[in-house]
Amino acid sequence: MMNILIIDAQGGGVGRQLVTAIKKEIPGLSLTAVGTNSIATAAMLKAGADQGATGENAVVVCAEKADIIIGPVGIVIANSLLGEITPVMATAIGKSRAKRLLIPINHCDNIVIGIADLNLGKLIQQTVDQLRYFTAGQF
Repeated sequence: MMNILIIDAQGGGVGRQLVTAIKKEIPGLSLTAVGTNSIATAAMLKAGADQGATGENAVVVCAEKADIIIGPVGIVIANSLLGEITPVMATAIGKSRAKRLLIPINHCDNIVIGIADLNLGKLIQQTVDQLRYFTAGQF
């Protein structure tokens, strides 16, 4: 079974929406949710993540074991998401052998050029579609 990791920070709103959409559209996938704080983790667990953990060490350990990592683009940028992504977290995610599905949310002074300004719902749907592609082919 594929190890799918969703990482989020702050209030966990992006992660919550990801978990909800993935569970609805691709049932049967096991999702691990890691929040940079307990509020983010709780939001993803409440949305239906199969397991969850919180903090820097959880990010490091889970990123190493993941096949696919999903989250806002800020998870690979040290000190982003209002400082919740530590350099250790960003490095662990970047070094992971996992495929990374990064959602281009233009927050916290990180602007992704060349990306259409889509609402979060459309970004979540595109992420789920890409995840469906990867999980169907087991890349």
